[in-house]
Amino acid sequence: MSVGSDVLADLVRQVRDRAPRLGSVPPDAGPSSGTRLVVIDGPAGSGKTSLAAQLGESLPAQVLHMDDLYEGWRGLEPAWERLDEWVLRPLATGRSGRYRRFDWVQDAFAEWHEVPVAPFLVVEGCGAGRLEAGTVASLRVWVEAPDGLRLARGLDRDGEAMREHWLAWMETEVEHYARNRTRERADVRLDGFGRRVT
Repeated sequence: MSVGSDVLADLVRQVRDRAPRLGSVPPDAGPSSGTRLVVIDGPAGSGKTSLAAQLGESLPAQVLHMDDLYEGWRGLEPAWERLDEWVLRPLATGRSGRYRRFDWVQDAFAEWHEVPVAPFLVVEGCGAGRLEAGTVASLRVWVEAPDGLRLARGLDRDGEAMREHWLAWMETEVEHYARNRTRERADVRLDGFGRRVT
């Protein structure tokens, strides 16, 4: 997925116009104080990673992938706890965060990555926009695509051997998104081709 220049420019404007919600932000602080967190959520294979790369380059912002926080195929729910403990809470107190990347091949957590205090941070992936994100995210973006297209994209990337994992993950997502009302709570909704949807 690649969003057009008009949609991308509007997203950048919205992020810059919103107040930072992470960090010590006194009422008289300028627009450069605190961190504006952008969460990009939606089902696997919908185009979140591509959008995050474009937005990260345009703001500019570090992009953190929830894929790096899942403990493999079984890690959708616990990933938020890692994000919150390792990254968001430190940033909320004005300190740098860090996270330990999960290595899907080795099936184990690997090296640590720093997340410095900065004006913008983009977090993309399934579960990035869960209910708890509402208190810390400046902008919540939802990306969606038809199940068949998402599965095809996923198997194209991961291989046919991952089909059962993909199907199980897709079921887990349905439950997760219903419980968190992620789509309904999003500030912006896009389809898997970068077009706005209602």
